[in-house]
Amino acid sequence: MSQQGTRAFYQITDTIKNQLLEDVNVKTVTFGNISDIDLSKQTIFPLSHIMVNNATFGDNVVSFNVTVMSMDLVDQSKDEVVDIFTGNNNFQDVLNTQLAVQNRLMQELKRGDLYTANYQVVDVPNCEPFMDRFENSVAGWACTFEVITKNDISTCD
Repeated sequence: MSQQGTRAFYQITDTIKNQLLEDVNVKTVTFGNISDIDLSKQTIFPLSHIMVNNATFGDNVVSFNVTVMSMDLVDQSKDEVVDIFTGNNNFQDVLNTQLAVQNRLMQELKRGDLYTANYQVVDVPNCEPFMDRFENSVAGWACTFEVITKNDISTCD
C-alpha cells in the first residue's frame, strides 16, 4: 500500500516542531492530547505543544487547523508584593516571551522560510492567554491558525 498522501500531515507537524525548537524560548515540543504531557516535570519548560484540530482538502492544497500552545512555569516570589500591577511573580514575563514564540512562528509561516517552503498561514491567527490551566503554575498562549501546504497526492498511480 502506498504512503502517498500521508506525507502532508507528517510534514506540517515536523515543520512546526522544528521551527519551534529553533526558538531560544522553547526547550521541549510535544504533540497530541495536552492531558498526556507530564507537566509536573520542571525540566521540560519552556514547552510548546502542537495539536492538529482538523484538515480539509482543496484542489491543490491541504489545509490544517492547528493549535500551538506555548507555556512556561510561573515563579512565585516569597518577597512582599511592592507593585500590585506586576505582583510577585513572573507571569507577565512568561506571557511576553511565549507570545514572542508564537509571533516568530507566525512570521515564518506568513513571510519567512516556511512560507517560501509552501507552509503558509491563511487568515488571521488567534492567540488566547492562559494561566493555571494545569496542575502546576504555568502560563502561556494558545494560538489557533490555518496553515496550508501543497497537496502532493496524485490520482495517476
